[in-house]
Amino acid sequence: MDFLFLGLVFSLAILYASVGHGGASGYLALMALFSFSPEFMRPSALVLNIFVSSIALFSYYQNGHFKLKLLIPFVVTSIPVAFIGGAITADPKTYKIILSVFLVIAIIRMVFQPKNNTNETKSVNKYGAYVIGIFLGFFSGLIGIGGGIILSPIIILLKWGTVKQTAAVSAAFILVNSISGLLGQVSQGIQLAPEIGYMLLVAVFGGSIGSYMGSFKVSEKSLLYTLSVVLIFASVKLMFL
Repeated sequence: MDFLFLGLVFSLAILYASVGHGGASGYLALMALFSFSPEFMRPSALVLNIFVSSIALFSYYQNGHFKLKLLIPFVVTSIPVAFIGGAITADPKTYKIILSVFLVIAIIRMVFQPKNNTNETKSVNKYGAYVIGIFLGFFSGLIGIGGGIILSPIIILLKWGTVKQTAAVSAAFILVNSISGLLGQVSQGIQLAPEIGYMLLVAVFGGSIGSYMGSFKVSEKSLLYTLSVVLIFASVKLMFL
């Protein structure tokens, strides 16, 4: 087993879990760089996503940041279409590039915004959330990610939740869509990477550290910049790998 690879999985799990993400985009990038067989990548990334996002959700929930009312409008539509996306075998390169462009725009808007109260939130537009859920659910299943990398900046930019509420809801969103997407893949037959046991071990350990830091120790401003770093990494991965 490549210890460099496992060390990178561990580091990514810390970084992603700190902002409520499972890290699928990062794991997919690593597996591509380390020449994993393509048939292993999507299901293995989703399995890691499920475990790490579960840990992040538990940690953020413990600290009182989870808002069920914020989550429901997104998952009502995302779960069934994530299953459909997971069952489709297609070359998603074009979709990845489109998503990466949206991410870059979101990053710029989040980081360079006028000074305001980051705790000021607005009511969720349910119909808008339904449409967003359909879009994110389908691409989550198709590409093999949980969708949190797109959902997080949307919630923050629309001021539907604080940074930490966003992290908690994103973790839950990633969890349910990863499960749905994986089930869609199972319906077509899947193979997990032979190293999945080692990957799970280090990802769970890293996810536990990252989610504790993000939910209990890190300020909202620091978390926002950490999220920006995660999104930059994800956008590069989507565009070039």
